[in-house]
Amino acid sequence: MTATPARKVLLAAPRGYCAGVDRAVIAVEKALEQYGAPVYVRHEIVHNKYVVKTLEKKGAIFVEETAEVPEGNIVIFSAHGVAPVVHDEAARGKLATIDATCPLVTKVHKEAVRFANEDYDILLIGHEGHEEVIGTSGEAPDHIQLVDGPKDVANVEVRDESKVVWLSQTTLSVDETMETVDALKTKFPQLISPPSDDICYATQNRQTAVKQMGADADLVIVVGSKNSSNSVRLVEVALGAGARAAHLVDFADEIDEAWLEGVSTVGVTSGASVPEILVEGVLEWLAERGYADVEVITAAKESITFSLPKELRRDLRAEAAELSAEASEASGTA
Repeated sequence: MTATPARKVLLAAPRGYCAGVDRAVIAVEKALEQYGAPVYVRHEIVHNKYVVKTLEKKGAIFVEETAEVPEGNIVIFSAHGVAPVVHDEAARGKLATIDATCPLVTKVHKEAVRFANEDYDILLIGHEGHEEVIGTSGEAPDHIQLVDGPKDVANVEVRDESKVVWLSQTTLSVDETMETVDALKTKFPQLISPPSDDICYATQNRQTAVKQMGADADLVIVVGSKNSSNSVRLVEVALGAGARAAHLVDFADEIDEAWLEGVSTVGVTSGASVPEILVEGVLEWLAERGYADVEVITAAKESITFSLPKELRRDLRAEAAELSAEASEASGTA
């Protein structure tokens, strides 16, 4: 009789929340505490169903356009960033703004402005319609053209081949982006690169971890939402690394038991906007079906944190100073 192969889980590390997502989610929570509900958020603060629903229960109202926010209210801009015209719309609507754009996205915005000011043609590698791409393109619409993968390179035309630079969306597949860059460099040999890599550290680390476990996993489950670019990329990276199958799920109850047929090793990871509670749910689901042995595959250690948006820090400091003054006054009269 053939022995049944041991069932185990390879758990990727790092996974889940990156520093930019953590900052954005905390910004909404702190704003609700500081100003009271409702607080309006333009677009999903991060691309994750569970996070959005949780914040809605606390009093956040998500809107698609700034014009939907009643005059005089607070609007928070999502981690993906917005174009300058959105800031203008908020000012016209007399809205107080909290900008929760990830600092790594802000870096790309600043690069776009600088190269546009120097009259470069900017080739922005990214996915058409993604909020981050819309925001970055809005910084210099006359200078930026989108390149949506290697297949798009043939369509690219520039004014001066000696003044061309590439930038990228922060949540792309590292390998596909470099494939696109190589194709662009073949077409435009004088193409220059950004001062530092635009693809964020967290995206790269999560992809590296999946590559390390993908070849050893029969099945990879990526926890994340379908509109999360970095989560979708993790599925592609897992398949590219050798996994027989890979699926994206928001919650454990979306896993199909048929996926486990003939599977001895399951890889598990999560996108950069996914809270760990959702990964725990998947691990519990797998343990109930015999996959209780969990081995952590560590690709990198992450220690980066970002401070809260400056508007929120200002108001929190002002409140702390006021409370301190009241306490001093009370102790003086006691």
